[in-house]
Amino acid sequence: RISTNQEPTRSTWNKHCHHDLHLSVCVSAALVAMAADLIQDDLTLTRRVGESVSFSCEITKQFKDDYVYWYQKKEKEFRIILDLKKSSGATDKRYGHPQKDDFTAEKTQTGCELKINKVTMDHSASYFCSCYKDVLHSSGYYIFGSGTRLLSVVKPVVSVYPGASRVHVEGSSSLLCLASAMFPPVVQFSWKRQKNNGPLEDLTSTGEEQLELSESGRITSILLVQQQKDSSYKYSCSVKHEGGTGVIATDC
Repeated sequence: RISTNQEPTRSTWNKHCHHDLHLSVCVSAALVAMAADLIQDDLTLTRRVGESVSFSCEITKQFKDDYVYWYQKKEKEFRIILDLKKSSGATDKRYGHPQKDDFTAEKTQTGCELKINKVTMDHSASYFCSCYKDVLHSSGYYIFGSGTRLLSVVKPVVSVYPGASRVHVEGSSSLLCLASAMFPPVVQFSWKRQKNNGPLEDLTSTGEEQLELSESGRITSILLVQQQKDSSYKYSCSVKHEGGTGVIATDC
């Protein structure tokens, strides 16, 4: 079992792969056994901020060591979160992970699960289960599951407002629909209009010109509106995102 009080030296990395060692180093000796012994079926999971998530790890082989370890990998760090004792289901979080209180783990019929009760943006990372494998007449090493990546989804902030006067052209005006502060930064816009409380009309097939601009942290859809005599329309912009769909209406 990995000691919670001592850091491993580089000379024993294959036996004590710990949070201060990069993933590519830790798993280089375990790639062959990875897929067969520890199975993480989910390649990617997507959750909205505030939702819960579970990462499964199926253990297909009996190991002499009684512990399963869970690791978190971000862009520049790979560190252990906790361990779970397979025989009793007890967990130990004394590895110094800054988010340790956000995680729990439990036994399942085929292995174990790591859980987060309330997902935040800081939980966006990849999660790996690991076990220690003994080798006859040799020192053992840690093997890893293939990992599951968690994407924390944040709904966009949506606003609609008239375009600045400099973008107006004769006989037309413009409306801007802005989606910002979302993750992942991918949205789909759609425009509709309504006259005098009548039915909603989808502008996708009406020939109304639409432009889309992408900047850091925000995406804008621009609708060029032909001025109508003796009529007043209410326009609405719908923004579809993994975190949900938002609709904003405005009079024009």
